[in-house]
Amino acid sequence: MIDKAIMRLPKIKQMMGLLAGLALLQAIFIIGQAYTLSFTITHLWQGESLSQVLLAMGGFFVIFMARHGITYLRERMLDIYAQKQAKYLRNQLLSKIFRLGPKVAQDQGTGNLTTMTLDGIAQAENYIHLILAKMMNMMIIPWLILVVVFYFDWVSGVILLLVFPLIIIFMIVLGYAAQAKADRQYRSFQILSNHFIDSLRGIDTLKVFGMSKQYAKGIYQTSEAFRKATMSTLRIAILSTFALDFFTTLSVAIVAVFLGLRLLEGNILLFPALTILILAPEYFLPVRDFASDYHATLDGKNAMTAIREILEIEEPTVEQIQLANWQEDATLTVKQLAFAYDETKSGLQPMDFVVKGYQKVGIIGMSGSGKSTLMNVLSGFFQPQAGEIYLNGQLTNSFKQGDWQQQLLYIPQNPYVFRGTLRENIAFYTPQATQTEIIQAVDVAGLLELVQELPDGLETVIGEGARPLSGGQAQRIALARAFLDQKRKIMIFDEPTAHLDIETEVELKERMLPLMENRLVFFATHRLHWMHQMDVIMVLEQGKLVEMGTFEELTAKKGHFYALTQRMRGEQNV
Repeated sequence: MIDKAIMRLPKIKQMMGLLAGLALLQAIFIIGQAYTLSFTITHLWQGESLSQVLLAMGGFFVIFMARHGITYLRERMLDIYAQKQAKYLRNQLLSKIFRLGPKVAQDQGTGNLTTMTLDGIAQAENYIHLILAKMMNMMIIPWLILVVVFYFDWVSGVILLLVFPLIIIFMIVLGYAAQAKADRQYRSFQILSNHFIDSLRGIDTLKVFGMSKQYAKGIYQTSEAFRKATMSTLRIAILSTFALDFFTTLSVAIVAVFLGLRLLEGNILLFPALTILILAPEYFLPVRDFASDYHATLDGKNAMTAIREILEIEEPTVEQIQLANWQEDATLTVKQLAFAYDETKSGLQPMDFVVKGYQKVGIIGMSGSGKSTLMNVLSGFFQPQAGEIYLNGQLTNSFKQGDWQQQLLYIPQNPYVFRGTLRENIAFYTPQATQTEIIQAVDVAGLLELVQELPDGLETVIGEGARPLSGGQAQRIALARAFLDQKRKIMIFDEPTAHLDIETEVELKERMLPLMENRLVFFATHRLHWMHQMDVIMVLEQGKLVEMGTFEELTAKKGHFYALTQRMRGEQNV
């Protein structure tokens, strides 16, 4: 029931030691509470005055408060510990996703990763809180109580000892059934998350082609599958809780019947019988507590397993080299660089190229030619399977170099705008930026009109359910971020205008070109008009670098680039 990953959390041994000590104290207080309560009732039953049992009554209330004080202290400790570990897991997960790059999103699904970092971490936090205390209580408290029961009456002790394993076996049987249902529910949740995000991203395209209703039905069917899986899991969880409550109550009743019969026969005194009767429900209480939150622990365990699978994805070992900041005389030389997604799908076939200093390198090709793959390799997100990379003469086998990635500005097709003020979004990478610098970036990126329209200007909250933005406005925010960060001298654009209309693209182009000055720029696109401003053009076809040169050279050559331009112009004229 305990996920192996939980035992690798920081300071887990110290926490389990503290919980064991608190469970031991709680068991002692439970026994003391039963003892003082039985003592008080027995002596009052025998006709003693209230003043004669006042000390026992006071002891009961002190022990009662101490027991619940221990519970409060334990819950408080677990709250703090679970919050810290959830934060630790989230940082680990986000760092891992960032290091792995887009490939992990392609493999796992964007929706799944999003829900994992939000709902999944919350479920893992709840799991850490629940499982540690409940498992420790179940391991310690019943057995100390059983020792006391045996001390007072071995017959009652044998009954409790025989019933406990039966309840555990019953829990295991139902637990396996609940685990299978919970696994199915979590898989349905992953599918629903990915399906919903993918449909939401393409809603405009779906509407254009009249397929939005069809996909709405698909989302409905997926959500129905998730609902049915959830209800099926809840049925098992409720059944197991009911059955466990029934058997524990029946066990306590059996003990009570035996004690009553023996009291009538005079084979046992009232004090030990009453103490055992008070302790019997406490004996089963840790198991019942565990069962009552079993479904929540299953959800948390599944979330922890999914998080662990991401964290345990192997990363290629890349020897780090020291690199100076990119300058006008810097050189990048690539020899026989190749990348494959798997054994059946090749991304890039061996290619050679050289870029120097502050150049604008256009990368053009039809969809599926390998442009985005090359961008991911250059960004260090994908590890090449072969090839040599020389950065200022220093040899490496990957662009996953800290000094290289620290110099990158990456602008994708769909820049991420998080929930926050416009100012926070623009200054995300440069939080130290002054008001004057931010206003200048707003002006350069063409956001002044947007700022004037917003009710609170730069302080208006945007993104994630707040004020919506168009694709062009989101791209302008990405440009403003790039303008603020003047230290980074390498820019990577992965088809940043692919989803924009031509008027918006032309307007953005005027804003983007000045940002490319005095920088090394890799600009992947399938729009021909960008190629006139590029210093060097790389032409890709089916993962091959088929041509490289200036616009004039490639046009005069009338080779692959010329044929590609003719084909693109033909398609654009259709």
